[in-house]
Amino acid sequence: MSTVAVPSQARPVPLEKLMEMHHLMLLARRFDEAVIDLYASGEIPGFMHLYIGEEAVAVGACAALEKEDSITSTHRGHGHCIAKGGDPRRMMAELFARADGYCRGKGGSMHIACLSLGILGANGIVGGGLPIANGAALSAQTLETGRVSLCFFGDGASNEGSFHEALNLAGVWKLPVIFVCENNLYAQSTPQSEHQGVRDVAARAASYGMPGVIADGTDVLDVFDKVRAAVAGARAGKGPTLVECKTYRYRGHWEGDPQPYRTQSEIEDWKKRDCIRSLEERLVRGYGVERAEIERRRAEVESEMKDAVAFARSCPPPRPEDALTDVYSPVESPLRAGDAPKAVHMGGGRMTMRQAINAALDRILEADERSLIFGEDVGLLGGAFSVTKGLFDKFGRRRVRNTPISEGAIVGAAIGASLTGLRPIVEIMFCDFLYVAMDQIVNQMAKMKYMYGGDARLPIVIRCTCGGGFSAAAQHSQSNEAMFMHVPGLKIVMPSTPDDSAGLLLSAYQDPNPVLFFEHKGLYDEKGEVSGAAVPIGRARVTRVGRDLTVVTYGRMRKLCEAAADQLSRDGIGIEVIDLRTLLPLDADTVLASVRKTGRVAIVHEAPVTAGAGAEVAAIVAEHAFSALKAPVKRIAGLDVPMPFAPVLENAAMPSTQRIVEELKKAAR
Repeated sequence: MSTVAVPSQARPVPLEKLMEMHHLMLLARRFDEAVIDLYASGEIPGFMHLYIGEEAVAVGACAALEKEDSITSTHRGHGHCIAKGGDPRRMMAELFARADGYCRGKGGSMHIACLSLGILGANGIVGGGLPIANGAALSAQTLETGRVSLCFFGDGASNEGSFHEALNLAGVWKLPVIFVCENNLYAQSTPQSEHQGVRDVAARAASYGMPGVIADGTDVLDVFDKVRAAVAGARAGKGPTLVECKTYRYRGHWEGDPQPYRTQSEIEDWKKRDCIRSLEERLVRGYGVERAEIERRRAEVESEMKDAVAFARSCPPPRPEDALTDVYSPVESPLRAGDAPKAVHMGGGRMTMRQAINAALDRILEADERSLIFGEDVGLLGGAFSVTKGLFDKFGRRRVRNTPISEGAIVGAAIGASLTGLRPIVEIMFCDFLYVAMDQIVNQMAKMKYMYGGDARLPIVIRCTCGGGFSAAAQHSQSNEAMFMHVPGLKIVMPSTPDDSAGLLLSAYQDPNPVLFFEHKGLYDEKGEVSGAAVPIGRARVTRVGRDLTVVTYGRMRKLCEAAADQLSRDGIGIEVIDLRTLLPLDADTVLASVRKTGRVAIVHEAPVTAGAGAEVAAIVAEHAFSALKAPVKRIAGLDVPMPFAPVLENAAMPSTQRIVEELKKAAR
């Protein structure tokens, strides 16, 4: 693949289309010019990144799209939203932090979204939208809609790992996605010559098997021509294109930026090539448009902006109680014990946990064409632990996809796919590798529903293995579930039996919210009866009834706790064991009811003791059942050390049945 920089060979563009482009460019310009004064006066809070000077890129690129196509945007995204059809009134209301804004005052300038228009969100994380654009393209490819997605990003983002992971995945899967780099010569304040070793970002396209094209970002027709060709190729199944638009922002990186990194003469030189002025000259000289007509249109835009500001000022602010809404989408049909998700039910029988999860995945793929599985080695190999074995043979490459080793790209694709019609199930080999995708999990997936004012639904399941006991050392043996309990917007599940594994997976798939599904490696070969019924998320289970001490646990520790309870029963100590099954949301009612009965509680988990899930349970008990306690809350957990390699050290780092017995004896006295 070669980098191409040629003059525009655009087919003649109808005057009506050109006038529409002119209107949108004026509107984007005047929107940000109005924001300058409103922000300076304090009417608009937060941070502000303006698009003035780059309007030809947004308008030219979006003019090549259809309404049903999707875009992802950046922190400098006002122009993108307007070019894609965004309402300046609702955009301005969002900047004013008003309830009638696009995101109901929960997103602001850096996170404006309108999913009905295909605007999948401006993004405050540099490069954050690149993997998400892939997901929207994956939906188009899988559902055969003929749509494309387009991702705007800056030259600085081309140095992020998300850029390289996203372009590689798009190239491998030949996704219908166009990557539009707005090269405004500076990554915040660092000039391009100091942040990358190539002159043209488009040159990097060759590494990922796609064309790299350069457009004049001050010429809306050149941008339109280059992007239109890329869109046509994407719709025809030819895969992605990287279009680099050479452009310039007239304002600083943010409003208030002192800009010591560039000169006023440099800015003035670029203004001589102003994209709006250039288009107006073309309209006058090439199309015979009267200058009076251009001035009339400028006056129309001025009126639109006055109306947008007046609308924003008139809108009410959000109510304080609205801070608690939009974190999660409601489950459409709340599950009762024994209920199965719509159209998804599996047969029962005795099987291992590995087989139970595989059977649940099989039934999901069978029942719902919107479902697909992707991750590293999930195809012919069947995953690192053979959990997806046989599914590739049955459902094919379209529904069960191997991915590159790119956790950020994998999760980002799941996000974009879930926003645009699919229900992805992702496999991450080890929970240790979730950290590689932390931006997409924590900054994107968990927050989108809230940031977008409740409009987003993200039905995503991320499966991963966890836990020690295999001498895999510190980077393949963690139990890091508690770290994600601190992230509103996620749900966290960790089953301990084959029946719960299948049943909880069926419920996780039905859930319209992102679910992290932890599977302990040490339980894959455990056998048990599997009913085939869904298990509600957020419901703990009392696995053993007792009168003397409540033991709260989950995952592999449930088995050890029940073994300890068997031993203690010989001494006349009655242990009540509660398997949480779900950590977020946590079933406090079941825990508190048991504690009020027994008066004593111990929490057992494999993860390190400090700030583990046990700390949250202890706090709940102390806050809501303190008067029922006959003794202090007891935590029995892993040591505060990275998981060691040597078996003798690894065993010492995790709770053993004997250690649990000894500690429970003390707690029961």
